[in-house]
Amino acid sequence: MRNFKMILQYEGTRYQGWQKQESTEHTIQGKLSALLTRMTGQEIEVQGSGRTDAGVHALGQTANFHADTNLSAGEIMEYMNTYLPEDIAVISLEEVPERFHSRLNAKGKTYCYRVLNTHIPHVFDRRYTYMVPEKLDLEAMRRAAEYLTGTHDFKAFTSTKKGKKSTVRTIESIRIEKGESLSLQAAGAEDEIRFWYSGNGFLYHMVRIMTGTLLEVGAHKRRPEEIAEVLASGCREQAGALAPAKGLTLMEVRY
Repeated sequence: MRNFKMILQYEGTRYQGWQKQESTEHTIQGKLSALLTRMTGQEIEVQGSGRTDAGVHALGQTANFHADTNLSAGEIMEYMNTYLPEDIAVISLEEVPERFHSRLNAKGKTYCYRVLNTHIPHVFDRRYTYMVPEKLDLEAMRRAAEYLTGTHDFKAFTSTKKGKKSTVRTIESIRIEKGESLSLQAAGAEDEIRFWYSGNGFLYHMVRIMTGTLLEVGAHKRRPEEIAEVLASGCREQAGALAPAKGLTLMEVRY
């Protein structure tokens, strides 16, 4: 049995997230597993580095699968890109050692959340960004983000209910940058804010809740110093709103 590692891109708009579900065919894992099963005539289970929520995108999701096949990695990749929907693509595929596991071997991930800080609609960015028309204070958000970096219990920043799994994670860095929107460069307006999160792992809804909380700081609805209190509380109700899924993209998985 051979083990294959692939890096994927997908637009999550019309999918109910990564994880395969019996109630719908519209999941990324479901589409991949069904296609590989058809290709090999074997029941193939695709393992992802983690689950992305419904509506979340990926530029660098990593997954692996085992198959008993004589096809080369290049032939498998060509077959997949021929028959996958146009909003899912395999950008690399290679054979890896038997014990490689895309989730268990992952060392870290980077996400980007894109915010359009304008009241002017951006037609070509609408599926990938969250529009926030009110003025945002970048420096206040950056000060708040400092409280989130490092190793903390992020129980207040997840939608997961009570469970036995640890909610301690390490955030290596949070960068908040402002620049031109790609679709309106001609206008010369720096109206896009990008939140870059790198860490050893992320809880369910964690990045979206952190973003929602930082946006409240940026709108002066809460002080940067309150982030420390939210972390200490361990209470989801103390953190900010859940930012919409469409602004979030998984950029990279590190091994």
